[in-house]
Amino acid sequence: MISVTVIAVGKLKEDFYKAAVLEYAKRLSAYCRFEVIEVKDEKTPDNPTDAEKNLVLSREGERIRAKIQKGAKVIALCVEGKQMSSEDLADLISETATGGTSHIVFIIGGSMGLSDEIKALASLKLSFSKMTFPHMLMRVILAEQIYRGFTIVDGKTYHK
Repeated sequence: MISVTVIAVGKLKEDFYKAAVLEYAKRLSAYCRFEVIEVKDEKTPDNPTDAEKNLVLSREGERIRAKIQKGAKVIALCVEGKQMSSEDLADLISETATGGTSHIVFIIGGSMGLSDEIKALASLKLSFSKMTFPHMLMRVILAEQIYRGFTIVDGKTYHK
């Protein structure tokens, strides 16, 4: 069974986000081993300088890197990434599983995004939209799309 991990910066605080992610995790248990790993976010000063931004991204990046399992397919969520349809994501999941990789890691950065080092580790940079979403909400959106992808692969009607 394939494993899917979401590594995310910061803790979910709102109960409605937690409940939504837990619901999709429950649904995904029929298709994969799914987990969300939260790494500590850095305190960011108001109006940070470029050096302060880089320091925050670097520290968060170190924490993310420590959680990436060796041999996993790494997908970084970032605004400059490739946009895909749900069917494309389903194909990616299917091709990864049948291609011999048993673990997919999705990475969601903090409020300032991801460091260049983390983006460089990714085999795919993925963007969900040109719009900006709160990084906490992105966990729910990502979990739903992973679930949708698995149901497409399995031929279920959820996608319709």
